[in-house]
Amino acid sequence: MNNQYHPSGKPHLITRSLRPENQESPILFLDNETTSSRLFYRRNHFPYPALSHSNYWLPVNGHVKQPLILSLQQIAELPSKKLKVVLECSGNKRSLFEPKVFGEQWEKGAISQGVWKGVPLSSVLELAGLRKGALEVIIEGYDYGERKDTDQLVSYTRSLPIEKAFHPDTIIAYEFNGQPISFKHGFPLRLIVPQWYAMASVKWIKQIIVTKSPFTGPFQTIDYVYYSHKESDKEAVPVTTNHVNSTIQKPLDRDILQTGTHTIKGIAWTGLGHITKVEISTDNGVSWQTVRFETLDHTGYSWTTWYYRWKVEQKGEYSILSRATDSYNRIQPIKPVWNRKGYGYHAIDRIKVKVE
Repeated sequence: MNNQYHPSGKPHLITRSLRPENQESPILFLDNETTSSRLFYRRNHFPYPALSHSNYWLPVNGHVKQPLILSLQQIAELPSKKLKVVLECSGNKRSLFEPKVFGEQWEKGAISQGVWKGVPLSSVLELAGLRKGALEVIIEGYDYGERKDTDQLVSYTRSLPIEKAFHPDTIIAYEFNGQPISFKHGFPLRLIVPQWYAMASVKWIKQIIVTKSPFTGPFQTIDYVYYSHKESDKEAVPVTTNHVNSTIQKPLDRDILQTGTHTIKGIAWTGLGHITKVEISTDNGVSWQTVRFETLDHTGYSWTTWYYRWKVEQKGEYSILSRATDSYNRIQPIKPVWNRKGYGYHAIDRIKVKVE
């Protein structure tokens, strides 16, 4: 039969909320090394901002020797670089925590990747010149609104320590996959901070402020903090680098398969070093086999794709697990580190299938 008259379906974003818009990438159905803007996950705290491309300027001020106001053309004329970077929401897989936690109930799709082009943040900071004692670099976005825990209007604003701001691959991006960044993903400028959870990659940059004291905004000191106790803020630590992690894309959870040979495939990523090994268990963790890599990025900025050929002859139910290891010898744990806000889920991934 000619299949041109029976086209297959296309994947779509999975809605978690509409106001503000929060949508998951259909990660289980993505085969490409880069995610299109249409399928890139969307994470917002506030409504989309109103911006004008023709009247956009980027101020750089604060604890600097020479405050700047840069046009888009001036930024585009600075030496640029391209980086393939995975961005993962720190709440990715939040719905898998036990006990359950409050917040957007992300499953496995609050993660996407693409090729970003932009200017190192350090180049812009060097133009302004840092004064002695500079401690952090604050990035303010144009998006703003009222937080549910206060009656004040606040913008989405984050800071980076000086050493991270000056990392050569922390960039102010203006292109994504060879095109101007789409509006819903930060047009005209957004920060890209490789190997940190994506809350650091501020969209719709409004201004850059160098400060000599720690920034204490709500998205720095209230949200995006690991609270290990349900009723106490003791031992709280900030969310920063990505944990080592993996996701099984195929087969799907609760799939029904036939006996024979099947391909188990997925992705793995990390915030330190790069992925060195991914293992699969088809017997609920009793034994483990090493997978084969399709792609491997030694920068550690993008995910590694992997596959394993599974020959199954006996009918029944099977629990399939995946665990990744990185070059810092960090291994996915059996259980996640529970925290009150549900950040950084990175336990061994698992699905269940039935063979008939």
